[in-house]
Amino acid sequence: MSPLARLVPRQSLALGAALVTAAVAASLASGASPDSADAARAGATSVGAAWAHDLSGRLVRVTATHHDTPVHAELITHPDQDDMGTYRSSGSRSAPPWPGPATPSSLVAPTLPAPTPTTAMIPPSPVRGIDVSGYQRSIDWASVAPHVSFVYAKATEGKYYVNPQFTNEYNGPYDHGLIRGSYHFAIPSNSGGTVQADYFIAHGGGWSPDGKTLPGALDIEYNPYGPECYGLSASQMVNWIRDFTTEYAAREHAFPVIYSSTEWWKTCTGDATAFAADDPFWVANYARTGGKLPSGWPYYSFWQYSDSGSQPGDQDVFNGAYGQLQTLAGNG
Repeated sequence: MSPLARLVPRQSLALGAALVTAAVAASLASGASPDSADAARAGATSVGAAWAHDLSGRLVRVTATHHDTPVHAELITHPDQDDMGTYRSSGSRSAPPWPGPATPSSLVAPTLPAPTPTTAMIPPSPVRGIDVSGYQRSIDWASVAPHVSFVYAKATEGKYYVNPQFTNEYNGPYDHGLIRGSYHFAIPSNSGGTVQADYFIAHGGGWSPDGKTLPGALDIEYNPYGPECYGLSASQMVNWIRDFTTEYAAREHAFPVIYSSTEWWKTCTGDATAFAADDPFWVANYARTGGKLPSGWPYYSFWQYSDSGSQPGDQDVFNGAYGQLQTLAGNG
């Protein structure tokens, strides 16, 4: 099955948000016991069960967990400069992975080999987007909007920083007809995953099923302040990410997107596959394809292919049609 075909089940969900909410409320009120798989994970404490759509579009129960992962407080010196893809051990800037002017109507994908389950490929008609942070300062969205379909804006970092440009970078795209989302720059050594998910939600990271707001994204990558994996073992890192994603899903009824590079993921999580069924993957790879993906994900949902381009911030594509992007925004 092609990567694009795997995205279709989200689009096939016909229930409106209100009907889904009512159905789930009735189910929970019936006293049915929640799935205990997440709560039973080693060292975890259940902090409540809820529901969310998984990556296939199924409505599933979510049990938020909490692990006591190690905290190694580091000196935080430049949160305003930390953004998606800033810190990586290899790779460089690249030209867009297609020829021609950078306008949606003229994007033409290069001839590429047939996709395999572990090789991410650019869609034939890219749905283009960007991700931005406080580093970009004020952006004129009227001039940007004709050239992109979606925008992700940095909302928070750790439990200590809120992007001062967030209002412009989150509301501006929405006001100009774009689909928008927010992301959290994770610092696992600073505090637990549950704490940072709550901080993110409290400062712009929430999701609403309006068809214009994408689920929040967890930016988990190279440490800008210390050891590559933040002083956590692979199992501790997996627990930290699980705490963040389940807390977010339990509260917002949508699993967050996970942004990372394959190299970092393999190094710092041991190539964990635990999130592939629930969380869309956003691969960072500055090359002419999305490249090799972590073992769990057969396809990427987003691909960041460059840290510069014709529009502000990092340059991205969505792996699907615009209608599928709307479905992700509407169903979570």
